[in-house]
Amino acid sequence: MRVTDEDRLEWETETFGTMTHDLLALLDWLAAWECSHVAMESTGDYWKPVFNVLEGAFEVYLVNAQHVKHVPGRTTDMTDSEWLAELMVHGLLTPSFIPPKPQRALRDLTRYRTKLVEERARTVNRTQKLLEEANIKLGSVVSARRRHVTPRHRSPR
Repeated sequence: MRVTDEDRLEWETETFGTMTHDLLALLDWLAAWECSHVAMESTGDYWKPVFNVLEGAFEVYLVNAQHVKHVPGRTTDMTDSEWLAELMVHGLLTPSFIPPKPQRALRDLTRYRTKLVEERARTVNRTQKLLEEANIKLGSVVSARRRHVTPRHRSPR
């Protein structure tokens, strides 16, 4: 939807895929329509690729889907998009906070590191359980060896 100089609304609906080349086509299509703002619902992680492609070219409003519920009944993505456009034109949307790119990248790395540490702990626990089921008490063996080991001294040559 676009508001013209004569305060008329021009409206066109198009469907795009989610692959990068499709999102770039969306970017070109929105630019051809001289859009300055784009609104989309935040559902799961599906918004991220679209947001990443559009964020430098437009002011992107990522809105909570629960906050912009349409009239109950059968809805489609097409009617949802029209409703979002209508709310945007009337200034009724509040965008969610999206941190800047560097902060998002740091968050992603931190989350990934946390998952790796958790996976390492699960692997250690599974290995220890497997060894204990084979009657190998690794904790007992290691602590007993530490008590009986005497340091060796080398004689000077």
